[in-house]
Amino acid sequence: MFSVYYVAFCLVFMIWALIADKLKPGLILFTCVVMMLCAGILSPKECLEGFSNKGMITVALLFLVSEGVRRSGILEQVILGLLPKEHTTVTRANARLLPTIAALSAFLNNTPVVVIFAPIIKNWARKVGLPHTKFLIPLSYATILGGICTLIGTSTNLVVDGLIQDTGREGMTMFEIGKIGIIICIVGLAYLVFYSHYLLPDKREGEHDEEEYKAAGVTLVEVVLRSRFPGLGRNLRQFDFYRHYGAHVHSIRRGGTLLQGDWPNMPLQNHDTLLLETDDKFVQTYRDSTAFLISSYDSDSQPLCHRKRYLAIILLLFMIVGATVGELPFVREHIPGFRFDMFFFVCVTTVIMAWTRIFNPRKYSKYLSWDVLVTIACAFAISKGMKNSGFADVIADGIIACADAIGQTEHGPYAMLAILFLITNLFTELITNNAAAAIAFPLALAVAEKLGVDPMPFFICICVAASAAFSTPIGYQTNLLVQGIGGYRFTDYVKVGLPLNIIVFLISIFIIPIIWPIK
Repeated sequence: MFSVYYVAFCLVFMIWALIADKLKPGLILFTCVVMMLCAGILSPKECLEGFSNKGMITVALLFLVSEGVRRSGILEQVILGLLPKEHTTVTRANARLLPTIAALSAFLNNTPVVVIFAPIIKNWARKVGLPHTKFLIPLSYATILGGICTLIGTSTNLVVDGLIQDTGREGMTMFEIGKIGIIICIVGLAYLVFYSHYLLPDKREGEHDEEEYKAAGVTLVEVVLRSRFPGLGRNLRQFDFYRHYGAHVHSIRRGGTLLQGDWPNMPLQNHDTLLLETDDKFVQTYRDSTAFLISSYDSDSQPLCHRKRYLAIILLLFMIVGATVGELPFVREHIPGFRFDMFFFVCVTTVIMAWTRIFNPRKYSKYLSWDVLVTIACAFAISKGMKNSGFADVIADGIIACADAIGQTEHGPYAMLAILFLITNLFTELITNNAAAAIAFPLALAVAEKLGVDPMPFFICICVAASAAFSTPIGYQTNLLVQGIGGYRFTDYVKVGLPLNIIVFLISIFIIPIIWPIK
């Protein structure tokens, strides 16, 4: 029992450190892995297996593919083509924007989609006389909903797929999760289009003052402070922002409220949003900073020529179609010795993009989110540790007992799915989605093994629940980004996101067992 209690302590420590944001998530998960290594729960080989997992490498390569598509400029053209050129209503505009945004996010990393689209939508809303606050939270949520529809839509799906393959089972195909994801996406988008604007604020405090600075030709950049910002706890008179970063602080918003009065003497806090007066080089220099998130966008290079722009789109389509067709039984039957899966096609696409310089090959490491990759690699080891120690089996027994008490035999499977969904979703709202999947996966596997049923419905449930981070701004990085741009309060996410969480929960619990019967 020592191993069970020790792993429980490691997980509690990890969750506390992630919620408190003591270090970057990758280092926190790596600390948890080292703690298990020191206790003999994990071997050195098991600690390192995640770094060679196909799912983790696929995520890394997709960062480079997303960078190539971003640099093509096609995303800007898409959003500008969708935005109405004259006055319209919030409902009509969202009906045009959100389905396309969700479709793009099914195949591209969510963060660059939001970082590119949010400032454009904000400026457009001002020109047509609509409050931009009606569009930015739905923008973030649409990218999350789109990510649920494909294997590559979010790193969480690839993490769970990698964990599935580690157990010796067949992984998910490109659109397998889309069987439930598309249903969730359609219902979720309908909610956002027709109802969310009633729950969102009309205007952000301090917007008029910001507009005056833009009219004067001053370059403004918004940043969201993180826990590693060196000036936390000190005011701007004590911490010289210009000396550190070459930018002047124009205003500060906290929890969506513009600080008034003698705000330069107010201590800076985590998640404060600063409006900076700076130059064009600021974003290029600090866009990968660990001290803050930049909630605006700038390119570090000239736009691609038309030939390369079209090549980038062709390669993206080649990757998507190739991975989809390559998983068909017909292809596997006629080419048995070769696996034409997503890993194969993303490798080919990345190499071609590098050699054709669709992204800068000399700076490729700059486009990788290393902390996300370390987090994913460590997630595999943590899941293994939960299994090795017996911790997963103990919790699985508790889940089965709760399900039996709630639903008895007839509704037991639904109750178990509900419990797994709630556990995963709670963790993903408080910590990272990949860490939530790492904790929930061995529990799902243990439940399925004890019941002697197919674990796939439980795995799909984890994928959906780990991505459904709607109720807090810290649950998903895109939520935090639009909070800075839109000036949203925490309660705005609860009012709009909690009903969406309930919608996703109900659809998942009742539809997943129909598509993937628990048998």
